Amino acid sequence: MKANVQIPKGTRDFTSKVMFRRNYIFKIVKSCFERYGYGPIETPAMENIETLTGKYGQEGDRLIFKILNSGDFLSKLNLDNETTSKSLSRAIASKALRYDLTVPFARFVVNNKNEITFPFKRYQMQNVWRADRPQKGRFREFYQCDADVIGSKSLLNEIELIQLCDDIISALDIPNVKILINNRKILAAMIDMMSASNSFDEFVIILDKIDKIGLDNVKKELVKLGIDNNKLKILDSFLNTSSVDELSNLLQGSDLGGEGVDELRFIMKNIDKLSLKNSQLEFDISLARGLNYYTGSIFEVKSNDVKIGSIAGGGRYDDLTSIFGLDDVSGVGISFGIDRIYLVMEELDLFPKDIDMSSKVMFVNFGETESSYCLTLLKQLRENNISSELYPSSDKIKKQMNYANNKGIQFVVMIGEDEIESGLLTIKDMSTGDQDKMNISEFIKKLS
Repeated sequence: MKANVQIPKGTRDFTSKVMFRRNYIFKIVKSCFERYGYGPIETPAMENIETLTGKYGQEGDRLIFKILNSGDFLSKLNLDNETTSKSLSRAIASKALRYDLTVPFARFVVNNKNEITFPFKRYQMQNVWRADRPQKGRFREFYQCDADVIGSKSLLNEIELIQLCDDIISALDIPNVKILINNRKILAAMIDMMSASNSFDEFVIILDKIDKIGLDNVKKELVKLGIDNNKLKILDSFLNTSSVDELSNLLQGSDLGGEGVDELRFIMKNIDKLSLKNSQLEFDISLARGLNYYTGSIFEVKSNDVKIGSIAGGGRYDDLTSIFGLDDVSGVGISFGIDRIYLVMEELDLFPKDIDMSSKVMFVNFGETESSYCLTLLKQLRENNISSELYPSSDKIKKQMNYANNKGIQFVVMIGEDEIESGLLTIKDMSTGDQDKMNISEFIKKLS
């Protein structure tokens, strides 16, 4: 019986070509994170299930991948007529794959509070898993790159994260990007005006679908939730606001809403002074970010040229660490979806042309004597950070040249008896077909 070689839906194998491109993104993102003073951490792929559940809302909790307990767990179960799939799940799975990097980060902060300095600035670049329905730009296993500041309530952190985002977008040369911003306090005030505060979490999840299902369907779902039809006019008035001043007028009388407007105005005013390079900051009242833990500013980053959803998002969370026993520690962060950024860059043809090659130089193998001579030359090239290789066997020249061509190798070096005697290399530029002769020092200088 043949083994099943198919991979699970929503997961992917990555070829060398794809990994060179992904690593190009990782390198730029990491460089920007560190330039802003963020330090790296890592957390385990799995967490205790109680660490994750109850942090993402009902919809998010359903997408958590649970891990079966090891051993003969069935023998310890007492199954009866009242056993449900939910109670059974709790009994046979005590661990789960992480859903995002933010909740594990909050747990990390609590566990390591005596070893870290507050405000603590961290970045984290790791896989996460969600039992979601796979589609374009949405996978069950995907990579996130997060930057967070925890232990400070200053809005300067939000401003810095927006700058950081713009720097990353600029370094990747992604054009026509908008950064959408809103505030959960404003949403809370609006929902309170609609007499729906008891359904805040469900309301936010529905509103967060507006780009996918449209306003009319959002209203239908809100009516099903129990929102009075007449109250939907309040939603219309908020959705029709075009400025923060108009928003302020709508929220007169709401202290919480006024606080949200003041925060929004402060951030936008300072960002306006800084003049973003490759993106535009826009207020969007429909931006909701359905995750339960957000309490203040929220933002998402979208490409106007590729319809793929957000390529980054984040916000302020005031109470997340209190769930794990550490009170009054506010944080704010942003998460970059590398997979979606990759798809945007691929569709817009933004990757540099020379990043797909593993080797820049290949030495042709003419036999034992010639290949032995090439080894010291290879060593010199590699010591000068020039990626190079020697074809491992003395196959026909055509086969060796096809190998170099298929790998996108830029220069092929041919060394036979004449080259060994003269000390000169015969070098073929694979892109032009031109051949030249030079010694190893001149070749290194040329490539450098």
